[in-house]
Amino acid sequence: MSSRSHSRRRRRCDPVRRVAYTALLATETRGAYANLALSEQLRMSALTGRDAAFATELVDGTARGTGSWDRIITAAGGRPASTLQPGVRVVLRMACHQILQMRVPTHAAVGTSVDLAAHVIGERVTGLVNAVARKISLHSLPEWAEIIAPDDPVEQLAIATLHPRWIVTEYAELLDGDESLDSENLAAGCAAGSGEVRRALMADNIAATPTLVVRPGLATVDELLAQGASACEYSRFGGHRAGNPREVPAVADGRAGVQDEGSQLVATALADACDVDGPWVDICAGPGGKAALLAGLAAEHHRFFAAGELHPHRARLVANALAPIPGDHAVLVADGTHPPVRPGVCAAVMTDVPCSGLGALRRRPESRWRERDLDTLVPLQQDLLHHAIALARPGGVIGYVTCSPHHRETTEVVCQALRHEPVEALDTPSLMAGVPDCATGPDGRFVQLWPHRHGTDAMFCAVLRRTS
Repeated sequence: MSSRSHSRRRRRCDPVRRVAYTALLATETRGAYANLALSEQLRMSALTGRDAAFATELVDGTARGTGSWDRIITAAGGRPASTLQPGVRVVLRMACHQILQMRVPTHAAVGTSVDLAAHVIGERVTGLVNAVARKISLHSLPEWAEIIAPDDPVEQLAIATLHPRWIVTEYAELLDGDESLDSENLAAGCAAGSGEVRRALMADNIAATPTLVVRPGLATVDELLAQGASACEYSRFGGHRAGNPREVPAVADGRAGVQDEGSQLVATALADACDVDGPWVDICAGPGGKAALLAGLAAEHHRFFAAGELHPHRARLVANALAPIPGDHAVLVADGTHPPVRPGVCAAVMTDVPCSGLGALRRRPESRWRERDLDTLVPLQQDLLHHAIALARPGGVIGYVTCSPHHRETTEVVCQALRHEPVEALDTPSLMAGVPDCATGPDGRFVQLWPHRHGTDAMFCAVLRRTS
């Protein structure tokens, strides 16, 4: 029997890391969402408790750092990470996260990576994995950023905070309040390394605690507090609670749900702004969080509520969310750019448009490395807002919402509508009284939430009123 066969028999593959590897390989080769791929693997495995938590952190952190890990693997291995076979690339990314972020001891991170590679790929790659993983361990993440980009503080900040460069640049322009920062000032700000831009980037790397929302009239926040939740700081309908939300009875029976606090705030802002009669509509309702809260509030105001969603499977999610809610409501499979609702009659129209998702990076770890085509998205966003305005009656209100702070998806879309449509901008920050430092846009009449400021996703909201 060969020494190679002996070596293979002696190796033990850690089942936790193998589960993480399988999920990450699906993300790498099939474009799967990391959280969904991991959930599938956890269901198929026997992992629970600390093992499941370790696998979750390993998947999230590896996916979150994909681009930075590949830069480091390239530098440590002396060849582009893109030239490695996908399985090797995934194993080495996992090694990066364990060594540079999880503080797993070097010998354990390297040894388990080599064993994993031997089992899932073959003995032939173990020498490569061993050598590159050991070299990765020679420097910290900030040191690697300096080695890779010695004269480029913007790129250093991008690598060290696990973001692509374009996001660093966009955040710097947004948070410094100057959309025309020159390269010298941008570099100087990034070199300082301790300002708000860095805090915003680092907040994207902290997993969000599940936020619960009660359905108006069906459950109360006090009920959530009795189940171990802490009240949301800004939303009157929400509470934060770690762990499995389904363990909360109100969530299990549909009287409460899971919804980010920022998402709750934009829904209630629209409802609070509405002071005329007429139906309420959500034209991009999937998966149903805002729609369920709006439906409950509409029922309290004795208003008919309609939720439209283009994709049938997402429409079913909306229907499930609305099922326990009393009152008169309907769910329609419909295109928001051709809504099957008579124009000019709605008192409130929610338009939560498809967007880049830049505001939810802490929930979708791999999405930062999948840049969306804004040249395609922005015209769709403009079209959806145009049709939302057309549905509103004079005096009716329209909520334009994105889960992105990108100026092309937010202020530019709304300002174009203000120039060309019969609408005016309401003072949206006043509709979120008590939420500090959230005003943005011309005259500060729009709202931009941030994870590092408000503990929410980076939701943008502008509430408009139709004038004629």
